[in-house]
Amino acid sequence: MVKATGVHHLAIMSADIKAQIAFFSDVLGCELVAIFDMHGVPGGVHAFLHMQDDCYFSIVQLPAAREIPIEIGVTHAGSGAGVCAPGTLQHLALKADTETDLIALRDRIRSRGVNVIGPILHGMCRSIYFAGPEQLTLEIATSDAPIDADLWIDPSVAEKVGITAEELAAYRAPARYAGEGGQVKQPPYDPSRPHQTYPDALYAQLLKTPDEVITAQASYDKPPVVA
Repeated sequence: MVKATGVHHLAIMSADIKAQIAFFSDVLGCELVAIFDMHGVPGGVHAFLHMQDDCYFSIVQLPAAREIPIEIGVTHAGSGAGVCAPGTLQHLALKADTETDLIALRDRIRSRGVNVIGPILHGMCRSIYFAGPEQLTLEIATSDAPIDADLWIDPSVAEKVGITAEELAAYRAPARYAGEGGQVKQPPYDPSRPHQTYPDALYAQLLKTPDEVITAQASYDKPPVVA
């Protein structure tokens, strides 16, 4: 079955990429593995920090970001219980392998002068909570076992948010799909579907351009440092 299999990287916007790199490297122990001019984005800088295996944390710095004010309750939630605009990151939860590691990470974070709350038990996980630069709301969580859907899907809550019993069954067991060898063509533009934000004419042109042309024209396959 074809499905997304994990997180390759999470990307956070920054007006001060150095401060974010310093935080995730020193406070959380993530190794900086890449920093380069962002591909196809003038003035952009892109950095990657390694967490584990093929899981990374990414930071993007664009000059215009420093002109956008941080506003708690709009751009940022400010805490794990706070509100922010739909489609924005409410909080970011990173993973610890064991409860011992969770407490060790709490020690590391506190030893860098950052306040941490927890652990708090949630049944499915144990979590600690703290903040990162530029009002990032952060959590580290650990679980003893995978989440048991039979215990943690509350039908009354699903109904409360408009999910029918039939939909709930479908969400628990998505349709199996094996791919079609890359033969599925770009669907016609449908304004009711999610879309990236580009100038209208450019987006229309992108949707009409064959995939192989996009790949050939927009790809950057060489690292910035010559081995």
